[in-house]
Amino acid sequence: MAKGYPQSWDLDVFYEGGSSSPAFLQELKGIEGDIGKLDSALLAEAGTGVSDIAEMTELLQSVLIRLRQSESFVSCLLAQNIRDSAANARNDNVKTLSAKFLGVLTRFDNRLRGLDDGEWKELLADEPLAEVAFNLNERRELAKQKMAPELEALAGDLAVDGYHGWGDYYNLIVSRAKFNDVGKDGEKRTLSAGQMHNRLSDGDREVRQAAFAEWEREWSEQAELCAETLNRISGFRLKLYEKRGWDSVLKEPLQMNRMSEATLTAMWDSIQESKQVLVRYLERKAKLLGVEKLDWHDVEAPIGSATKIIPYDEAAAFIVEQFRTFSPELADFSEAAFREGWIEAEDRAGKRPGGFCTAFPKSGQTRIFMTYSGSASNISTLAHELGHAYHQHVMNDLPGLAQEYAMNVAETASTFAELIVSDRAMKAAAEHDEKLGLLEDKIQRSVAFFMNIHARFLFETRFYARRREGMVSVEELNALMEEAQREAYCDMLGEVHPHFWASKLHFYLTDVPFYNFPYTFGYLFSAGIYAKALKEGSDFKNQYVALLRDTGRMSVEQLAQTHLGVNVEEKDFWRDAVALTAVDVDQFIEMTNE
Repeated sequence: MAKGYPQSWDLDVFYEGGSSSPAFLQELKGIEGDIGKLDSALLAEAGTGVSDIAEMTELLQSVLIRLRQSESFVSCLLAQNIRDSAANARNDNVKTLSAKFLGVLTRFDNRLRGLDDGEWKELLADEPLAEVAFNLNERRELAKQKMAPELEALAGDLAVDGYHGWGDYYNLIVSRAKFNDVGKDGEKRTLSAGQMHNRLSDGDREVRQAAFAEWEREWSEQAELCAETLNRISGFRLKLYEKRGWDSVLKEPLQMNRMSEATLTAMWDSIQESKQVLVRYLERKAKLLGVEKLDWHDVEAPIGSATKIIPYDEAAAFIVEQFRTFSPELADFSEAAFREGWIEAEDRAGKRPGGFCTAFPKSGQTRIFMTYSGSASNISTLAHELGHAYHQHVMNDLPGLAQEYAMNVAETASTFAELIVSDRAMKAAAEHDEKLGLLEDKIQRSVAFFMNIHARFLFETRFYARRREGMVSVEELNALMEEAQREAYCDMLGEVHPHFWASKLHFYLTDVPFYNFPYTFGYLFSAGIYAKALKEGSDFKNQYVALLRDTGRMSVEQLAQTHLGVNVEEKDFWRDAVALTAVDVDQFIEMTNE
């Protein structure tokens, strides 16, 4: 087994010097110059021919790639050290450029909208643009549903210090949050949000109870600031939607995820029909823990040997080994990511909570962020984020616009990677307790995607309905969250987490509204893909790559029909995918019979 994988990532390979990097400032200057060139070309009366638009498209994609890389760089700087004031300044620079680019894109889209059908066909017949025909069509059609270009550009400019500014303010709130912890050695410590969050799934119930009480206490202290922030972000969205003539708050997230409302409804309805399967699991888990009902902090509590601490190097070797059973290319890629410092996993103070994978498309690399403490859940997170990284890896040679895949299909690749690891680990486990721990960890993902994510979706849907009437107070937010959690978990919880809306970063992300249902889509869609992989054997890895490469240039309905031969607007596909959980729960019940 390889030893000594770095647990801190290497960002200097992109721009040496971190938040003070001269190379990064030069990159931003170059991006700004090219945005200016595009702007001038689009504002000019001349340059309206098909060949001119083709040239603009090429430059636009170059800017897109470099801007995405810049956004990733600052997000990594802020995640690794939430008190890096220089990184906050660079983040503001990037957001300003993004707003300018958004204005240029709006004018570009309007130019596309202005072409007659003959000119449009001529444009798409141009060989370099044929690869992004889907994306250009998508932009043209969406332009017809928005405000006038100058108003869209104005909204983007105002969003920098308004809409996005509130999102950045939430990061400041998180950086100031401090959690008091008493370790098993009796020593008092002050933990960051990321470190404290790991305590919530500790194998010792007393540790979890104390951690959850402290978690709720601190977020209740920050709740007024969080409520103000959430209200302002949602208020901006609602006003923008109103000016565009959009009635539904789901219009933008559905469009961004390239899926229909019929698909979303079929998915949630199929899940709702099957929740009694998970109720059986929650009832049995409560019995195993010796409680009448599970409290919030009990839901993710480990069962079986999953409580053991697994060293980082051992986890890395395990993941690579399991990936190799499916695809040598996936395994080699992941091993290189561990070896070359693509992963920030160190358990230290000052980091933001959560985990993510972000792309550096100009350099053809990715970076993964998490806080590794040795749990089975941490291994799942690592596999999940490596799935994201591989997805980007197989798309690096595509044009910039064709790399812009949606969140729901991004979650497909990551969840597929998790399934590989959990399934192979289950088969390899020899001891009862080890197998039980792995099985329980697998079921936990179903609970997360069918119940936890559903609670977030219910909360956010109802919150926006209430926000149309005015500002929503902390007390109302807590009540909405508690109602959503009890409904989504079929009233199987004792103590719930009323301040979850304050603690969860996803509610405050201004670039992606409704950062919830795409996770569930990805989980179930990947289950269907995984079933196909098991059926077809080693040959499927090439089909899998072909599917991933199309994720940035097809709707999810087209993707499912083309690569899986299924209609995701109907319940049959979703029911079959959800039914796989029943097999795991039945096995869990059997293994835990007294």
